[in-house]
Amino acid sequence: MKKYNFSAGPSILSQFTIKNTAEAVIDFEGTGLSVMEVSHRDKEFMATMDKARLLFKELLDIPSGYEVLFLGGGASLQFCMVPYNLLNKKAAYLTTGTWASKAMKEAKFFGEVVEAATSKDKNFSYIPKKFDVPDDADYFHITTNNTIFGTEIREDIDSKIPLVADMSSDILSRPVDISKYALIYGGAQKNLAPSGVSFVIVKEDILGKVKRPIPSMLNYKVHIDNGSMFNTPPVLPVYAAYQTLLWLKEKGGVKEMEKINVRKADMLYQEIERNRLFKSTVSDPRDRSIMNICFVMHENYGDLEKEFLEFAYNKGMVGLKGHRSVGGFRASCYNAMTEEGVRALVDAMREFEKQC
Repeated sequence: MKKYNFSAGPSILSQFTIKNTAEAVIDFEGTGLSVMEVSHRDKEFMATMDKARLLFKELLDIPSGYEVLFLGGGASLQFCMVPYNLLNKKAAYLTTGTWASKAMKEAKFFGEVVEAATSKDKNFSYIPKKFDVPDDADYFHITTNNTIFGTEIREDIDSKIPLVADMSSDILSRPVDISKYALIYGGAQKNLAPSGVSFVIVKEDILGKVKRPIPSMLNYKVHIDNGSMFNTPPVLPVYAAYQTLLWLKEKGGVKEMEKINVRKADMLYQEIERNRLFKSTVSDPRDRSIMNICFVMHENYGDLEKEFLEFAYNKGMVGLKGHRSVGGFRASCYNAMTEEGVRALVDAMREFEKQC
């Protein structure tokens, strides 16, 4: 039976990425060695790192003055690195979910933190439309996509102060006006690569302004100066990320990928609205994520949740169970999820409706 992986992360990867990475595990670039055992200083891997960073810049049309880094530690380490490098006195945070809240918590170790707005009052089921951002804040931090609650900021907002964004789960899913951001970061295990590597897109002229000394491993400037090679990088995930970037370019880039992602999301949201058994957890269509589509059973059918999960699993749907904070179901439709996979889920929902 064919499996359709709707897991939120670590999540689905393209078959292109899986196949090419698997081959490199056996023989990397004709070296006769596995990519898991080559030196990161060998010319073959250094070329891979350089090509991955350049391709990242190409696909997102990243302007001059910005640098791309591949680092360890995941997005959670960036919760610390961002304020370590950027927060002098005050920072503003928009709290739209669990990860945004955790990022704000870490920033409080480094200075004053102002909550610009929050959607906690309705269990993070919407995106606040008005932000109270102090003009004297060092930066304004947002989380563009909330994997747990199924909301997303899909426009590049204008900010009077440097804008920082966690784009862990929607990077490369749509074009982004990089010039509106001072720094973008994210874990790779949603839309780019296996877990173990994170990406950072940073405007170089925002660095070097904090008064505190920064340990080398937490200093963006050190990693820039060393081409993401200050310490041994996560070699295998970086190679897989490069394969994903190649695959994305082959598919037509982020503009084409956005069209596909919107079609997938529309297909599933339309079925959720039509089907008498289900309802979306995010009522305002403007706030609905196209990456993580969260839905639950209608009140009258709440006792069928476990039964539907089992039914869908037997149809090949993997990873549909919603996060405990929301319950119900979560269909993560990252770039590598095919339209065929979403149609299969829709068909399963319709079939289940008929038998209930």
